[in-house]
Amino acid sequence: MPQHSGGQIVSIAIVALVVIGIGALLSVFFGRRATSARDWLAAPASLPLPVVVITQFAAAFGGGVLIAHVGIAYAAGWSVFAYEGCVVLGFFGLALIARWLREQDFTTVPDILTRLFGRNRAVTGLAGIAALIVPFGALGTQFVAFGKLFHQLTGLPTPALILVITVGSLLFVLPGGLTSVAWTDFVFGVFKIVMSLAAAGYAIHLAGGWDEITARVPARLWSATGLTAVGGKQIWLWVAAVVPGTLTNQLYYQRVFATKNVRDARRGLVLTGIITLIAGVYAGGIGLAVRAMHPGLANPEDAAGWLIPQLPGPLLAVYGTFLVATIISASGAALQSVVANLTHDLYQNVFGRSGSDRGMLTRSRLSTVAIAALGGALAIAFPSALGWLVATYAYSAAILTAPIFLGYALRRRFRLHSGAALSSMLAGIIGCAAAQLASTTLPYVVYGIGASATVLLITTLANHAAPAVYHGSSRVRRAR
Repeated sequence: MPQHSGGQIVSIAIVALVVIGIGALLSVFFGRRATSARDWLAAPASLPLPVVVITQFAAAFGGGVLIAHVGIAYAAGWSVFAYEGCVVLGFFGLALIARWLREQDFTTVPDILTRLFGRNRAVTGLAGIAALIVPFGALGTQFVAFGKLFHQLTGLPTPALILVITVGSLLFVLPGGLTSVAWTDFVFGVFKIVMSLAAAGYAIHLAGGWDEITARVPARLWSATGLTAVGGKQIWLWVAAVVPGTLTNQLYYQRVFATKNVRDARRGLVLTGIITLIAGVYAGGIGLAVRAMHPGLANPEDAAGWLIPQLPGPLLAVYGTFLVATIISASGAALQSVVANLTHDLYQNVFGRSGSDRGMLTRSRLSTVAIAALGGALAIAFPSALGWLVATYAYSAAILTAPIFLGYALRRRFRLHSGAALSSMLAGIIGCAAAQLASTTLPYVVYGIGASATVLLITTLANHAAPAVYHGSSRVRRAR
């Protein structure tokens, strides 16, 4: 294993700081476009199609891809594309309602439920919590990934590295909120696409080329059968967990809300889904290459970390740049999304607080600092215990999937009322918790979504005789 000199380690640290500095300058430059609290929270109708596509990709391509997806490829070869395919399905599902989402001028996910079911503080509060726990979990994951990867690169203490990424994330978000995050993610996202393909290519070269990989790695992983090598059961588990998680992830909704025109809303999601497959190319290339070079790793998720010390000094610095760009762009997007829920949904809509535009902007920035500090503190305190955050995806999907998508499907034929939404969301929580405690074979999120959808249908049908009122329209008509 190559040993890197103190000079190389210092150069890696300098590169990381330079990337963060460049990101901060870009954030300040693009943040000038945010002239109001609304611009800070949602960047309404301001993002052209290329920016929407790349910034959605940048939000999806974070520390999870760098570590977990490479681990999938190491253990199960091209099955990583089955996982990425679930993400693509989620994007395509969002594309079905993208035009409507863009037309409604929403700011956050709870706004969707308010439009469908009417204004209700309990619904808004529960939806706000469900929407923010996923990006908060993602924020902690990015911090931990940065700390672990750069500890392997530099030997510096993990807590110090987490502090660096926490400050870096703040520099990305504070100047202009989503406006600065989206445009900065666009610049970094282009770099991530190029570097991910280059990193995968170099890893294959380091392993001796594709022929050498196919000679050392079992054919069931690198051949066409590798797409299902992980097993049908695991693939269905991914379908049950990843597709709903993508369908209800506010990070993607916010970028739909911010598209420059309605036509770009659907096109952006479809194109993002296709580009997301690049993550599979990156993870597959590195995972299979490391499997060929070192097939005995006890934990497949150590594959990316094992590769790092094998890189020569100059490439190590370039790869370090790629790692910083990947993680900091994803952490900035997650941080801004959490703050949007806190200020818009909980502070304004649930607690009924209001204030001047300048006051809301200041409050949003103070909340950003507080949330970043909390995320950094938890990442330092529990650097190897953030696995429980995976459950946040399941509960969030169980709470939000049926009210959003089933509510959208029923909105014109039936009267949708807030009681049905609240009952459905609570049923999702109960269904998830009961299945989790029972250790069911199917993922507990399936039971949560099923319970939520069933309750929503029953309560809506029970109210079928009432006049049909769609809250997003001025039309009132009798239900058939």
